[in-house]
Amino acid sequence: MKNLVCLSLLILAFLFSCSKDDSSVLPKAVNNALYFPPINTEVWETKPLVDLEWNTSALQPLLDYLENKNTKSFMILHEGRIVVEQYFGNHTVTSPWYWASAGKTLTTAISGIAQKEGLININNKVSDYLGTGWTSATLEKENLITCKNLLSMNSGLDDGLGDSVSPINLKYIADAGTRWAYHNVYVKMQDVVSQTSNQSWSDYFNTKLRNKIGMTGAWIDSNDFSVYWSNTRSMARFGLLIYANGTWESTSIIPENFLNEATNTSQNINQSYGYLWWLNGKSSYHLPASQLEFNGELVPNAPSDMYAALGKNDQKIYIVPSKKLVVIRMGNAADNINFALSSFDNDLWEKINALID
Repeated sequence: MKNLVCLSLLILAFLFSCSKDDSSVLPKAVNNALYFPPINTEVWETKPLVDLEWNTSALQPLLDYLENKNTKSFMILHEGRIVVEQYFGNHTVTSPWYWASAGKTLTTAISGIAQKEGLININNKVSDYLGTGWTSATLEKENLITCKNLLSMNSGLDDGLGDSVSPINLKYIADAGTRWAYHNVYVKMQDVVSQTSNQSWSDYFNTKLRNKIGMTGAWIDSNDFSVYWSNTRSMARFGLLIYANGTWESTSIIPENFLNEATNTSQNINQSYGYLWWLNGKSSYHLPASQLEFNGELVPNAPSDMYAALGKNDQKIYIVPSKKLVVIRMGNAADNINFALSSFDNDLWEKINALID
């Protein structure tokens, strides 16, 4: 009994000593917490490289490489704080640039929000929302195509007829779910959301996503579809939202279970593709404009848990949960014009690894 009393007194003394010196514990917990920049200002906390014990001597070679590869802007966030932010040439913190197909993931996010609000169910067929005749396929074949097929790039529609998503360009080539092909038809999800919300795509997007996390930017019409333009920090804000499992501070914006689906393999053909997100760490992948299957990881030099929004001419959002990183690259094509993935991804990650390892 005496020993038990002594032990109890020791525990109480320990707890008291910890509570008496809160200043030595709480600030560290706060500093290590995930940070979200305020939504009405461009003030953004930074974190020095030395605090992360990264290889500071590798920073300048990385920046030199980026500049030589036609980069306009580059950012690295660690737990939400800016560790690296660099602009090249005349590009500045306020300069807008196009997301290209990296912006496909904005459509994914909005689809998740619309489903949370009960406006849509991605397992339903597209014609439930747009009516029949939105393709030139037969009614039987058109009714096989679900919203999930649009998000997964396995609609079965011909991907060789150009960017237009008018019915004449949306021709049947295979049953939905049996063929993966990188296709602009995903933008019909924007029509689905607009139809079910009784709002324009831009208005719904701005209200439900952009304004809630402090993004700037706008959808700019390009041929038969819109492309998102913003500054680099707005792209970083979106990347941070996804890294935080769809939550901004304490507010859930995109359902976490939906994002889990979106950032895992969505179909059984291209292992490295979710809902418009590219996935690393899989054993094989397909590429745009090809029906070939390639063995190996998408970006071998990148962490296996990395997933990415990839856009034409090397617009990039890389998210790496294991490293607590969001990485952004905007600019012209690093080498040759490309749809999404390029050799630049792997070469860039070699340089990033030299910095963070």
